[in-house]
Amino acid sequence: MNEVLVKLYVPTIGEQYDIWLPVNKKIHTIITLLVRSVNELTKGYYLPNKMPYLYDKETVKAFDINLKVIETSIRNGSELILI
Repeated sequence: MNEVLVKLYVPTIGEQYDIWLPVNKKIHTIITLLVRSVNELTKGYYLPNKMPYLYDKETVKAFDINLKVIETSIRNGSELILI
């Protein structure tokens, strides 16, 4: 399995998305990709001033940006928050 399907919540714009994440990328790379994706999906409306954090919705803990997705608790069906 090279990717996991997660539900991403973006509270600053009140939107949620189902997104496939590659498991071999580091969280900081994933956050960059998510910001670009959400920015494109909102036609430029979502443009944070600084790099947001990625949180587990269930535990409300931020993911370590130096870990790969496979090294975290992120699995198919995980719910994540981008703040």
